[in-house]
Amino acid sequence: MKQAIAPNNKRAASTTDIQGLRRARVLGRLRKDKWIYVLLAPGLLYFIIFKYVPMWGVLLAFKNYQPFLGFWKSDWVGLEHFRIFFENPEFLMLLRNTLLLSFYNLVFFFPAPIILALLLNEIRINVYKRTIQTLIYVPHFISLVIVASLTYVFLTTEGGLVNEILQKYTGAKINFLASPDWFRPMIIIQTMWKECGFGTIIFLAALAGVDVEQYEASIMDGANRLRQMWHITLPSIRSTIIILLILRMGDVLDNGFEQIFLMRNPLNREVAEVFDTYVYLMGITQGAFSYSTAVGLFKSIVGVILVLGANWTAKRFGQSGIY
Repeated sequence: MKQAIAPNNKRAASTTDIQGLRRARVLGRLRKDKWIYVLLAPGLLYFIIFKYVPMWGVLLAFKNYQPFLGFWKSDWVGLEHFRIFFENPEFLMLLRNTLLLSFYNLVFFFPAPIILALLLNEIRINVYKRTIQTLIYVPHFISLVIVASLTYVFLTTEGGLVNEILQKYTGAKINFLASPDWFRPMIIIQTMWKECGFGTIIFLAALAGVDVEQYEASIMDGANRLRQMWHITLPSIRSTIIILLILRMGDVLDNGFEQIFLMRNPLNREVAEVFDTYVYLMGITQGAFSYSTAVGLFKSIVGVILVLGANWTAKRFGQSGIY
């Protein structure tokens, strides 16, 4: 009997020793890098408090939430709100408007910071380069309310600069602010003007890591600046472009509430209403909390699926994904 128990005791003791050794290693690393974890704590707390804890709120999408009954006592309705949303005649309009804006952003806005970063990288005089960088970063820090106000000042038919010029040379004015045909171009132009410069930061950082010897070797082979850009610079930042494109896919149904809300009006609602503004309309102004939560959850699920699909596709083509 003693002989049967002894090996088990040894095995238990060795397991305890291994666990104690691992615990000591973890504590040693924490003690060694304690200030790094202190710096990490505020960001970690932010994500826990404002990103993960509120995830319990998605349960509203499966309940008929009544404020006087509270969160837990409201009736459970399952997928009823999703069924109502998909059968709503406005669903196709919202989907079309959201996807079109996202498509235009992907086609026109996404490549713009890349092209601008490549052009900035070709400037050899640092004073000029940093001055231009500073100037193109400034619009990012301007509030969207100010951007919308500037758009109104330039494009309004009542004394707007653009319409005054059009009237002078063509004799006619265009109601840009109320025209459904001009709504999407206005949004894309606003986005490019505001965010294009700031978006170059990541690409310029990636370009800083390109091996200079490759450029020197290409010069010896007779390659001009355009050839160097195409065969050296772009391939060097390809992984960065792909990762940002994958992350961008997660925002396909997220067009930004504030910008759309500021530029929409009853005359262009047919093309301006997107999921973000619809959630605000139904949830805040009409009090349909459960229904608007279902719409928001639908957006999130589609975003996750697109990110996973884009990451899988990138790996299938031999590129590095986000995980």
